[in-house]
Amino acid sequence: MKLTFCVPLLLSTLVASKSFHFGNQQQPLVDDSPPVPGDNPLSFCADPSDYILTIDNVDLDPNPPEKGKALQIKAKGNFTQKIEQDAYINLSVKYGVITLINTKADLCEQMKEVDESCPLEGAKDFTKDVTLPKEIPRGTYTVLADVYTKNNVQITCLKAVVHF
Repeated sequence: MKLTFCVPLLLSTLVASKSFHFGNQQQPLVDDSPPVPGDNPLSFCADPSDYILTIDNVDLDPNPPEKGKALQIKAKGNFTQKIEQDAYINLSVKYGVITLINTKADLCEQMKEVDESCPLEGAKDFTKDVTLPKEIPRGTYTVLADVYTKNNVQITCLKAVVHF
């Protein structure tokens, strides 16, 4: 799937509660995930200082993405360790509560979509243009992209919510 690499850069969310209280007062759901720098709907799953990939920025044009329109993705970051073959992405895409995609994809294969190849290391900067299908059903989509080395060390984890 050509968009498999772009999707992790675009989407995901797991809205979490800071605490649950079953007394008389309910606590609002809060997503306190750190945002990904740039003009995008992305957030990190956890403190990004622990990730191998330092993301400087991700910009989407337009933001938010629009169905049936061209979407330009510009991303800039730095791999603080060398990423070898067999790194992978655990990708989950949901439409409301329905899981549309739950797959494991080869990171190095997906990087070919942006003219990169493994090993990945150092600073990276890329731009990718994609056209979103106009047939995307109206609704809320959540995506989680959790990326690991071949030795199961987390490279990054991104999430977002997009409404069409």
